[in-house]
Amino acid sequence: MTDPDHSASPGPVGPLGPAVGTGGPVRIEGPWTHRDVAANGARFHIAELGDGPLVLLLHGFPQFWWTWRHQLTALADAGYRAVAMDLRGVGGSDRTPRGYDPANLALDVTGVIRSLGEPDAALVGHDMGGYLAWTAAVMRPKLVRRLVVSSMPHPRRWRSSMLSDFAQSRANSHIWGFQRPWVPERQLVADDAALVGRLIRDWSGPRTPDFPDDKTVDVYRRAMCIPSTAHCSIEPYRWMVRSLARPDGAQFNRRMKRPVRVPTLHLHGSLDPAMRTRSSAGSGEYVEAPYRWRLFDGLGHFPHEEDPDGFSTELVNWLKDPEPDR
Repeated sequence: MTDPDHSASPGPVGPLGPAVGTGGPVRIEGPWTHRDVAANGARFHIAELGDGPLVLLLHGFPQFWWTWRHQLTALADAGYRAVAMDLRGVGGSDRTPRGYDPANLALDVTGVIRSLGEPDAALVGHDMGGYLAWTAAVMRPKLVRRLVVSSMPHPRRWRSSMLSDFAQSRANSHIWGFQRPWVPERQLVADDAALVGRLIRDWSGPRTPDFPDDKTVDVYRRAMCIPSTAHCSIEPYRWMVRSLARPDGAQFNRRMKRPVRVPTLHLHGSLDPAMRTRSSAGSGEYVEAPYRWRLFDGLGHFPHEEDPDGFSTELVNWLKDPEPDR
């Protein structure tokens, strides 16, 4: 399962052409620096930039750390130590044979905070990264200073929406499709991961025709084609669905009843076709701290890339607010 040199993989050969920069499809050049850190029994690739309080950025599917390229520079310019990590099994991080349940993935996140030598972090998560950010804030509240979640409801809201809201269940048809063995992995990497490009385009809002451009899509396609990435990317979603009727899923759901007790900013695109606004709205009922809901008009599932300046401004202003209002 583990690819010993995945971070330096040259990427697929074909219509996509050569990998970006000299660091292959993952260690993309920029003002940031790349390195690996050990946490929770695995090795994680991070890109970091700036000095100051730690802001840890968690990507979603079907992406990797590079999705936060705009926010890395914006946060560093604002006086923060911005770190974007690759989740377990993705990008330049280890591809382990197991450990893709949300509780363990959240321990990866909090373990990276400790490995960076920081007492805590502001967690910023998108999509699956948002699901893990919610989880980490509940499981290890002393390590989470503030919480920012984009395009993902609280895990209990996600569960109830998938079970009771037909429209949300249909919007997440890809997650139901992931439950088949082996077929989804093959579909994700077929034709140099063409499906990744279609998903990103289909989930983006109409307001920003410049995103995604072909170059951006090609970066994500190359990263998905690194051996074992497709399988590892799907495994968390397999757990989320298969555990619905299992004791471990019921235990996790009960555990997530514990309220979030750190200031929380919840961001969402009004035209997100993958995660409906109705599903995310209302997550504040699980937050016993200042909670701010911000809806980006006309944006889809990737507001941090569709409108990077607007998203970064909202993020930085809220992080700098000493008393974020409810």
